[in-house]
Amino acid sequence: MTPLFAGDEAARRNLLLLSYLRWLAVGGQLATILAVHMLLSVRLPMMPMLLTLFVLVMVNLLALTAYLRGPVNNTILLATLVMDVTCLSVQLYLSGGATNPFLALYLLQVVLGAVLLEAWSSWLLVALTSGALGLLALYAPPLDLPPALRIALPRAYILALWFNYTLAAVLLELFVTRVTRNLRHRDAYLATLRQRAAEEEHVVRIGLLASGAAHELGTPLASLSVALGDWRAEAAVSADPRLAEEVAEMQAEVARCKEIVAGILFAAGEVTGHAPERTTLRRFLSGIVANAAARDWIRIEDLLGRDIAIVSDKALGQALLNLLDNAAEADASNILLSAALDQDMLILTVQDDGRGFPAHILSAIGQPYQSTKSRRGAGLGLFLTNNVLRTLGGMLEARNRPGRGAQVSLRLPLAALAIQA
Repeated sequence: MTPLFAGDEAARRNLLLLSYLRWLAVGGQLATILAVHMLLSVRLPMMPMLLTLFVLVMVNLLALTAYLRGPVNNTILLATLVMDVTCLSVQLYLSGGATNPFLALYLLQVVLGAVLLEAWSSWLLVALTSGALGLLALYAPPLDLPPALRIALPRAYILALWFNYTLAAVLLELFVTRVTRNLRHRDAYLATLRQRAAEEEHVVRIGLLASGAAHELGTPLASLSVALGDWRAEAAVSADPRLAEEVAEMQAEVARCKEIVAGILFAAGEVTGHAPERTTLRRFLSGIVANAAARDWIRIEDLLGRDIAIVSDKALGQALLNLLDNAAEADASNILLSAALDQDMLILTVQDDGRGFPAHILSAIGQPYQSTKSRRGAGLGLFLTNNVLRTLGGMLEARNRPGRGAQVSLRLPLAALAIQA
């Protein structure tokens, strides 16, 4: 289990909080010692007790020094709490041992450990306080009290007191650690929801921009298509094979641009006049590779075993195309697209022998504008791919391969694409 607040900064805040509580403890112990000594006329070993308070003050000054220096970890927090338990045990030893009513302060240390420390160290505090209470019951000398204040506790009662404390400390540890774990999971879940909402809002803005651009491009592309058709019908063009070939090539490129625009509108959820295309998984993947810029370097590894009828998802196709193009732009000369089935999950993997992912991109996979490219607007490929996978109920994983290259795996439910019989 990790601390309630993750990170060095949270540990520093916790150390500062412990310092505040320690100053209160020093002031409270000093006031209690003086009150008992002067008002109740109880002879206390003043020098050892005041020296213990001085040690507690020094511990607090060292803790504040650690706070000012920078990073604070679980070990530092544990060390300060162990010193608190030690000083409290010394004070109790000097003032009656197990008969001292301030034994309950041990439970405060247990609760603080359960909230602020990792699991192993908080359980260590439970063991330390339980052991300290047992030693006090066995070896602490009786306090010289006035006759009206003297009490004699039987051994059976002291044993029951130790057992009661140990049971209470264990139950507190179990309960508090579970509560803090639930709170931590809730906070992590809420943070994930907030991040997802922000990403989806970003995707919506990108979709609106792309949709607007696609609409704007539709009219000039249609005009170019009509004009090229007219040119091709001209006698001068049809009579010249070279001109006819160039016009045909331009028509093919315009048709490809129109198909890209239609894909953008389809991915944005807009009707483009094209019915959903029924195809097979193998044909779908082959079509993606055929449209990739680096198609000559791409191999398909078919581990499906059986072909599956699917509805061609243009958004998923564009996402895969982005991954293949990114691999080519990373100086890869060998790109492998593999497809496999794992029960009801489809696993698509793109491997390459390129430069791989820098560490800062791997740690922020799925976030926008994370790229090594210098051009404006770069770094949206993996972000959009991740959101496409999320929409289909899947997930994306990326890592660097040993030696050289990268691997991106897409896992999505087969039911999101397959045609139900």
